[in-house]
Parts: sequence; structure tokens; C-alpha cells
Amino acid sequence: MDTPMEAYANVLLYAIPMLFSFVILEAGYSWCKGTRVFRSLDTISSISSGVANTLKSVLGLTVFIIGYEKMETHLAIYEVQASWQTYLIAFLSLDFATYWSHRLSHEVNFFWNKHVVHHTSEEYNLAVALRQPISEFVSLFFIFMFPAALLGVPPEVVAILTPVHFLLQFWIHTPHIGKLGVLEYIIVTPSQHRVHHALNDIYIDKNLSGVFCIWDRLFGTFQEELDEEPPVYGSTRPLDTWNPIKQNFAHLLMLIRDAWYTNSWWDKLRIWFMPTGWRPEDVQSRFPVRSVDQHSLVKFDTRASPALHAWSWFQCVLTTLMLMHLLLYFKEIGFPDLFIYGAFLFLTIYAYTALMDKDKNAFWIEGLRCLFGLAIIWYTADWFALPALRWVVAAELLISLAVVGWFVRESTYVNTENTKYSTLSNSTG
Repeated sequence: MDTPMEAYANVLLYAIPMLFSFVILEAGYSWCKGTRVFRSLDTISSISSGVANTLKSVLGLTVFIIGYEKMETHLAIYEVQASWQTYLIAFLSLDFATYWSHRLSHEVNFFWNKHVVHHTSEEYNLAVALRQPISEFVSLFFIFMFPAALLGVPPEVVAILTPVHFLLQFWIHTPHIGKLGVLEYIIVTPSQHRVHHALNDIYIDKNLSGVFCIWDRLFGTFQEELDEEPPVYGSTRPLDTWNPIKQNFAHLLMLIRDAWYTNSWWDKLRIWFMPTGWRPEDVQSRFPVRSVDQHSLVKFDTRASPALHAWSWFQCVLTTLMLMHLLLYFKEIGFPDLFIYGAFLFLTIYAYTALMDKDKNAFWIEGLRCLFGLAIIWYTADWFALPALRWVVAAELLISLAVVGWFVRESTYVNTENTKYSTLSNSTG
């Protein structure tokens, strides 16, 4: 019988191609309509973030402060049997927990770090849904499942519905579906979620529900999308990087730095629990952080040649295929080799997105990746349950290092001035 992690890996083998197919279909539809809701490097960044999140999840790198099974065992006042009513209660409980966990992420400095990556894209499309965190190593999510635990909803029901609940939030990340009439009063729609991803003053921290919009309407966080206020997407503190690893930890690093440099011991303590974006006054004056609004946003871009775009796509697709290999041979690879493979893929993502950023250290990062990969091959005479692949991977590592070296030497690369272009409103379709 498969372990829970093996079962999860098997589910992802089917889910990933399905999600990517919808991204491709939307991109084709957008191209046919003549709308520009996808940008090449932004989409690569989104996909890479999804790959990194999948790795973190499948390797079990999140610790739940209170696991649902333990909470249900100790708190249940009833023991209900699985029925359609049980599934309904469980689904509503998951949605309730999603709302409050999401709201906590938007309202508390420390918890914003695990969610900020989802708001880093300055576009809005299905690929943005893939921007999920790798920086959430400790989760409070199941604390908000208290009502379901109290009613004795079986953990098996929650385990089945959790991925379903997540997948139902994928389709709302599209600009091509308008308002949906009476459904706007029942479920979270693309129109409502466009509001959530916007940095317009009237839209910030609104529409935090997952599947049903009743929670926003009940707890005062609902905001309708207004025709006179087109959403402008992104974060009020742009990170200006395509690198999803940096995106995941930039806010946490700022909090650590601010806590270190502030002169107030009280500020060192409370900075973690203050509203999102709060900084000590003395640190804010010494280390100002650029902030934008819907009127001043200028989208981040890098002056990348067509060759760099093509190479970045090649690396992104290759990394995704390696992830599929890890999932397909999950049991055969086993632990601790799964962690070694995961570390290699994390380093790969960091390396090619550093090149996309025109990071001055891109060649050395790629060199480290090359040495790591060759060391794996040297010591194992294998490539994670497929020995025949070791020579292909070795050749790719050496060719990749040479290609990155060529890009770094090219004048189009070493000009590190990033371009900006202004799109102060976005089509909502």
C-alpha cells in the first residue's frame, strides 16, 4: 500500500499536466484575441514557482502545528460516518479555514512572507495560480478546522477534499471571464479574485475567500470589481526579480534586517506581529523601501534577447520534466535521495531564474549546479533510478555551463539595467 507521500506524488502526476494544459489553452486564446496577459519571463517565473512548491509539498517540508487527525481525536463531540452531509461540512470547514488562514497572511507581517509570492506577478492569468509558497515551513491552517474536528469529520474525508478544494481555486485566475450574474453572490469568481490580486487602494486585502464568497460578505472583506477602477496587478512593494526563491524569502529577510537594525527592543519584538508592511520608524528612514500604487506602477522586465528567452524556456521545461521523473519514480528513488534530487532542482530553478534576472553571479551559481549534478553522478553512477540518463544529464550540465558563460559575456546580458514599461491598467476581458 502506498504511503501518504507516495499517494500524493501519484495525484500530482495527473494534476500537473492538466493544469499546464489549461495554461497553454489560455495563452493560445489570449493570443487569438490579441490581448497581452502573458509575458514570457513572467510566465516562466510562475511555472518555476509552481515546480518549487510541488517539490516542497511532496517532500513533506511543512510542519503543521496542530494536525487535523490529532485535533479531531481529542476534540470531537460526535463521530459522524462518511456521507454527503459529512463531505459538505468538511468542504465548508476547509473553505472557512482557508479564509482565515488567508486573512492572517494579509494582516500579520510574519505570515505575509508565506503568501507574498502569490502576489508578485504584475500580470493576471492561470499561470499566476501556480505561484505558491515554499517559505511556509510551519502552518497554522488546521487550527481553523476546529468546527470540523468538533463535529467529528473523519480525517480521511478532509484528506480527500483538501486537494479538490485547492484545484477549484485555479480557474479564477483568468482575465477572460466577466461577471457571472447570480453566482457572484455564491462562489468566488474570476471578477472577485481579480480584485484580490489588484494593488488599487480600494481593492487591497479584499476578497480573501477560497471557493464560497460568503465569508467575505459575512466578515466585511468583500469588494466588487468596478468598471471605473480597472485592476492593476502586483505588490505595493515590487521585488523586481523573476527568481521565485528570492520572491519567497525577500519579506522575511527584510523583517530580520529591520529587527536587527532598529534601536528599539520593543520594535524588535513586535515587528513580527504588526500589520503587514509595518516597519520601525528609525529603520524606515535609514533603509527606505520603494512603494508603488495603481498610478505609479511600472512593470518589471529585463532586457533579454530572444536567445535568452528560448534558453530560459528550455530550462523551465527540462526542470518540469525532471520533477515529473521524481514523481514517477518516487518509491524507487526513496529517501534520502529524494531530498538530494529536490535540492538539485531547487538549485536549478535558482540558477536559470538568476540568469533571467541578469544576476552578476549567474555563471557561478550555474557552476555550483554543474558541480552538484556531476558529484551526484560520480558518487552514485546513476541518475535517480535511471542509470542510462546519467550521461545525458552530465552532457546537459556541461553544455548549460558553457551556454550561461556565453550569455554572461554577451553585451546584451552584461548591460544590467532592467527595462520598465508602464501599463497602468489591465484588461479584465
